[in-house]
Amino acid sequence: MVTELKCGGVVVGCTFDHRIADAYSANLFLVSWAEMAQSKPLSIIPSFRRSLLNPRRPGFYHPSLDDMYVPISSLPPPNPPQPGADHLISRLYYVSSEQLTLLQTLASGGGIRRRTKLESLSSFLWKMVAKSADVMENADKKTCKMGIVVDGRGRLSSGDDDKTALMATYFGNVLSIPFGEKIIGELKDQPLSWVADEVHEYLKAAVTKEHFLGLIDWVEAHRPEPAIAKIYGSGSSHGPAFVVSSGQRFPAVDFGWGRPAVGSYHFPWGGDAGYVMPMPSPARDGDWVVYLHLLKGQIKLIEDEASHIFRPLTSEYLKLADFPPLIS
Repeated sequence: MVTELKCGGVVVGCTFDHRIADAYSANLFLVSWAEMAQSKPLSIIPSFRRSLLNPRRPGFYHPSLDDMYVPISSLPPPNPPQPGADHLISRLYYVSSEQLTLLQTLASGGGIRRRTKLESLSSFLWKMVAKSADVMENADKKTCKMGIVVDGRGRLSSGDDDKTALMATYFGNVLSIPFGEKIIGELKDQPLSWVADEVHEYLKAAVTKEHFLGLIDWVEAHRPEPAIAKIYGSGSSHGPAFVVSSGQRFPAVDFGWGRPAVGSYHFPWGGDAGYVMPMPSPARDGDWVVYLHLLKGQIKLIEDEASHIFRPLTSEYLKLADFPPLIS
């Protein structure tokens, strides 16, 4: 959908089915579309070779995958919405490079061990979401779950140059969503470095070639039953849950009008779990634009207690006044 704004700007929106394409693949499409709009040769020819994800014979997967993925038929029916219950809302913020560096330093225990910026920001959000759940009944017995999306393209092709080139252009879904689950009070009380260590630990097993080969075999073993990442089926009655993805590798898409003012993703999947997507800022190198799709109460706590980190994404920050109008 293309929407023309009164100011002369244009908004381009696309919808993708996550069963067919992940965000990496969606971006391959957008980049190719933009190149075709400018009559440029395609810089990347997509690969649709499903044989790249063939299961092994015989198949094998670690039992831990049964804790990460579940057949949809095994999920309980969704609870009907309750009057006055909290609900998911969407917000866009930016986080400055200085705040990201500070969070990384704190999450790394002052430099004792190195944690990535994504691990650091995710750990901070895990603490905030857990804190927002303190008002729940029996909160001391509830848990808070956080998943982080891992792309398997580089993992599956490790050590094979030809497969590396093919997987870099593969159009499909090559994601895994490992998650951690901790008692709410523990997440609230422990320092950020402790939480970051927990995040790093549960990610460790999911960033390997064997994990993704096992996931392919798990899917094959459960065909034709559709399945879902278990964290998306987490009911809010057991405690909050959310997933963090990353758009840091996605380039800005130029349709010939110049660089875009801002780009973002929306993931209205319909469950109780939240979704977070950080992306590079188009306005300032090193800053991140962060999309939050969380419960209203969680957003309120973040805005009340972390407004120095999550700052409103305003037209002034994006420097929209510097963009010439596209339509006279």
